[in-house]
Amino acid sequence: MFSALRPALVLLGLFTLLTGLAYPALVTGVAQALFPTQANGSLIQKDGHVLGSALIGQPFADPGYFWGRPSGTGPFANNAKASSGTNLGPTNPALAEAVKGRVEALRAADPDNTAPIPVDLVTASASGLDPHISPAAARYQTRRVARARGLDASAVEQLVAQHTTGRFLGVLGEPTVNVLELNLALDVAAGGAPKQHPAAVSQQP
Repeated sequence: MFSALRPALVLLGLFTLLTGLAYPALVTGVAQALFPTQANGSLIQKDGHVLGSALIGQPFADPGYFWGRPSGTGPFANNAKASSGTNLGPTNPALAEAVKGRVEALRAADPDNTAPIPVDLVTASASGLDPHISPAAARYQTRRVARARGLDASAVEQLVAQHTTGRFLGVLGEPTVNVLELNLALDVAAGGAPKQHPAAVSQQP
């Protein structure tokens, strides 16, 4: 009996050491040595304080900040522990009502802006945690942000251009703007936050 079990036990112990200890330790060591920022969560820090991650969206409500995509996570927006979409289909009345409310909120925040509202400003991503918006969504907000900050609109547009990341390898994906990084650069350009730190601002309507 034992002679029959022995090879299985030896293999169990061997693969436990290889796949449960050696391989994770090797991958962790290589990641920390070659990609320490990414391996530790792509954290964004300022003055020794962690403000967030470049991979996880944050909610913004102040008109002096760029707003990101709506979030479908619960029980609160941008909950990294509960990544999920709304799972509402395109013909679902609840989705149409939610989009209508977001459109109205954006129009109310900038009533003079008659430009079409980019779809990513009124729909949540599949993860509910998307930290990026399209360049079009950022440009749509530049006049509102510039007015709230007392900045020239062209200066804000230049910030958007500086923080626009192109397609991967020039062909894959779409250009994006990281909202948190853009808002932090905006704070620097404007000499500080308008009211409170962006990481503490609640979700826009």
